[in-house]
Formats: sequence, C-alpha cells, structure tokens
Amino acid sequence: MQSPATCPALTRIRQYLQMARDRQCTLIMGVLNVTPDSFSDGGLFFQVDAAVAHAERMVAEGAHIIDVGGESTRPATFTSLQPLDPDEERRRILPVIARIRERLPEVPVSVDTYKAAVARDAVAAGAVLVNDISALRADPEMATTVAALQVPVCLMHMPGLPKAIPADPGYTDVVAEVVAHLKERAEAAQAAGIAPQDILVDPGIGFGKSVSDNLALLRRLPEIAALGYPVLIGTSRKSMIGKVLGDLPPEDRLEGTAATVALSIAYGATMVRVHDVRAMARVARMTDAIVRGWP
Repeated sequence: MQSPATCPALTRIRQYLQMARDRQCTLIMGVLNVTPDSFSDGGLFFQVDAAVAHAERMVAEGAHIIDVGGESTRPATFTSLQPLDPDEERRRILPVIARIRERLPEVPVSVDTYKAAVARDAVAAGAVLVNDISALRADPEMATTVAALQVPVCLMHMPGLPKAIPADPGYTDVVAEVVAHLKERAEAAQAAGIAPQDILVDPGIGFGKSVSDNLALLRRLPEIAALGYPVLIGTSRKSMIGKVLGDLPPEDRLEGTAATVALSIAYGATMVRVHDVRAMARVARMTDAIVRGWP
C-alpha cells in the first residue's frame, strides 16, 4: 500500500478541493454504507464484494469520491444505539477501502468515522479524506491524528456529540449558530495543524434539526458558503424530504433529493453526498450549466 503522501488518490482529492474552491463544478460523493442498519440501504453492501461492485458502479455513474462508512448514523435512531466497537468498524470497512484502492487507484475514498484510531487505519488502507460528523469533537485525538496523516477533513455540524444529540437543541437562529460552530471548528482544526485548504464544511442536514431548521439551512446556504470553505451537502433520501412530500419512504424520495441538490448547488454547495449517483450527477451537471456556465 502506498503512503498517503504518494497516493494518486490524495493528489486527486486535492485537485478536486481546488476545483471546489474555484467553483468550477459540483463534486459527487457516492454513499457506500457497509452496515446492516443504515436507514436507506442497510445490509445491501455489507459484504466486501457487493460493496466494491457498488463503488465501481457509482464511479461509472459519475461519482468523484466514494464515502465508506461502517457505523449507521441515521438520526432517527442514532442516539438510541451504542457506539460501534472500533474493531468491528475496522472489520467492516478496511477490506472494502483496500479493495477499492486496488481496483480504482485514482478514485478518492473518504472514511465516514468519528474515531481517530479507525481514521488512522482507514488512511493506511487507502482512504484520503476523513468525514467526521462530530467535527473533530467526539475523539480528543482526532484533530491531531488528521493533522499527522496530512489528509483533508470534512467538519459537520451537529448539536451535542454522537450518541448524545439533544432532542430539542433550542436554536435561536439555526443558521447563525451552525455558521458560528463551523467557523470555530475550522479554526480549531487549523490550530491542530490541519491546512485550511484541506478543510470542507457540512451543515449537518437532519442531525439535531427539525424540518424547518433543515429548510432554513438550505435556503440560507450562501451564509455558510461565505465562510470560504467548500461546502458539502447531504440531503439524499433524508426524512425531511419524506415529511415535506407526504411521509414518503426513502426509496420514493428521488425527486425531492433532486430538488435539494439543484438548489444547494445554486446557493453555494460544491459537493453533494448522494445515494442515487447517476440521477444526481445529471442534476448537478444541468445545474452547473446554469449556475457556472456552459460549456
């Protein structure tokens, strides 16, 4: 296995982040849940061969980055579950990451984890981006670990910590509070030694937010983009879409996801995390043609 410093996928992710900062195009992050219980696709890709085949399919459909996660973080039940044992998380994700790196050496793989030891081993296996839903807060070693690994990191907003999200965060102004949180976490990341050009931010749609909160965050996305970091948006198949459209199940939320993806791009997002890559890559390409110009 190549070291991160010489990995072509790390070069590629840095090129992508520069493209994001320059707002050249929207990057597609394909979701790969190696879990038995994720809200939308739990169990579908729990075996290594199925997971790798799905990663290859998503890349063929237009994914720039594959986001591999071994622990379900579905907001509806996240706080009622015990944290996944790090050894089990490693068992689930490391073979998948290593195989993707072998089969798709230039495709960046992100690891969706809030545990420093798991992030360290995932990068050793071939991941080149750490996607931490706790914004480096859940594990006191995560910030220094990411800095030492010299890979990019995505900082997501959530009130509280994993497994301890308050039922009613009591926002006065959800957008202002999310912006302030992300600004503080980005500054903390840089204080730990993470380069500013290696930071992305994510407002955490669905994590400790009501439907109205989520819609306000999307409506006022330019305020988050004004922080100056590439913005990742993850609305794919989430419950707010089902609620707005009449209690639709996850598999019926494609059109609602498409609307949120298009408007997120128009309002400043430069990366979208999605399950339905083929459809959302087309939505992104069409929206980019309008927002950024074509050809």
